Amino acid sequence: MKKEYGFILITYILMQLSGIVGGPLLYKTGVALGVEPIRMETLVPGYWTVISFSLATLIILLILWRSTYRNDIERQKPVPLHFAALWAILGVFMAFAAQIIASSIETRLGIPQGSENTQDIIELVKGVPLVILAVAVFGPILEEIVFRKIIFGSLYNRLPFFFAALISSLMFSVAHAELEHTILYAAMGFTFAFLYVKTKRIIVPIVAHVSMNTFVVLIQYVFADEIQEMIRKAEKMEQMSQWIRWF
Repeated sequence: MKKEYGFILITYILMQLSGIVGGPLLYKTGVALGVEPIRMETLVPGYWTVISFSLATLIILLILWRSTYRNDIERQKPVPLHFAALWAILGVFMAFAAQIIASSIETRLGIPQGSENTQDIIELVKGVPLVILAVAVFGPILEEIVFRKIIFGSLYNRLPFFFAALISSLMFSVAHAELEHTILYAAMGFTFAFLYVKTKRIIVPIVAHVSMNTFVVLIQYVFADEIQEMIRKAEKMEQMSQWIRWF
């Protein structure tokens, strides 16, 4: 692995751990400026997410801009830009289809639906709306660069597509700390890896990933109450069906 990629991985890891130091520092700064401690406790997670994600994205993009290294995927002739745009649009639908199939499989396996990671993000967005920018734009850019361009791309140099996509997708799942939804994250990982290999342009899975995240976050944020009501109704219907089967 080239040293530039090593620097990018280090930057990404430091971003993930930066809240340990950055959070308390931001809290103390806010309190010193006159913000109530209780208020700062609710604001710090959201604002630090925005700060850390934006800084990491800037640093990583600068490293890539200065780098001349290309992996085996990018050394091949990329598809024309108009085809890349079409694949990016198609990739959004492919990603949602992969999620639906994966969710169906998880349901059959008895894995509870719903993502704690997504719910935590929505809570952050409610406190600091700017978090939408971090999780819907900066997050997908970072993840596609780290997990597809670097990790998958490096593995693809030595392994068949399936194994390279599988390993990088498992790491993608671990990074989200939701191992119970490994099938779901693997489905997304395979989809974005396919788009990368098919088009030879990392911008294609980035656009598809950004579009998907933006849609999901906005829908859950704007229609949070309606979604919760639908979930409650679904749970009641499930309870009623169980009572009917009992009698």
